[in-house]
Amino acid sequence: MAEVVILPDAPSAGALVADEIVRLIRDRPHAVLGLATGSTPLPVYEALRSRLHGVDVSRVRGFALDEYVGIDPAHPQSYRSVITREVVEPLGLVPALIRTPDGRLEGIQHAGDQYEDAIEAAGGIDLQLLGIGTDGHIGFNEPGSSFASRTRVKTLTGQTRADNARFFASVDEVPVHCITQGLGTILRARHLVLLAFGEGKADAVAGAVEGPVTASLPGSAIQLHPHVTVVVDEAAASRLHYAEYYRDVWRNKPEWQGL
Repeated sequence: MAEVVILPDAPSAGALVADEIVRLIRDRPHAVLGLATGSTPLPVYEALRSRLHGVDVSRVRGFALDEYVGIDPAHPQSYRSVITREVVEPLGLVPALIRTPDGRLEGIQHAGDQYEDAIEAAGGIDLQLLGIGTDGHIGFNEPGSSFASRTRVKTLTGQTRADNARFFASVDEVPVHCITQGLGTILRARHLVLLAFGEGKADAVAGAVEGPVTASLPGSAIQLHPHVTVVVDEAAASRLHYAEYYRDVWRNKPEWQGL
């Protein structure tokens, strides 16, 4: 069973996860982070800004979960731009050590394998941040994705494009294709940290944590991983059947175990 931590709000969740990332970097200066985009991980990145003062991040490496296919990397909503704007520059990371999948059309047929090779060459991902979509997708692994899948090109569902339209002028500007780490890729990370906030994510969270393991809800793949931490606010936890048990476990967790 995943460890579920229920906190009052997104800022407190961001602070908790940020503290764990700082601990990881202090213990492992060449840590490899899996970086999620979108609004969900922003509280983590915001909390890290003050916590990384005096911490050597010159060897920290990072791999983004996904990228749109065919979008100009300089476009403000490309995930290369988002990661640079929200993570690399504010946290003082070395740009050359932070990678996103290559979504350029030229060579796209080989981009997935190249990304897998780069992750392997870095020694694998130590801590992977994840959000979850309203339909249960993680990364851009839409319902029906194989649990063994590797980084590859996927077609986005209408629901995902509609959800992401808030970042563009209209839904018509949201790319139809993406390149994303596969569920199998994600499951190879040593620690998964899934965040979710708001009542709109409650059903997806409950399905991922307590429902059957099924490709129809890709987030349920986290149940197959030995070290998963799910950090949610009260609203996102509202459909969890065992919420009181999760609270009791967290209150009584030995401090030495960490996150």
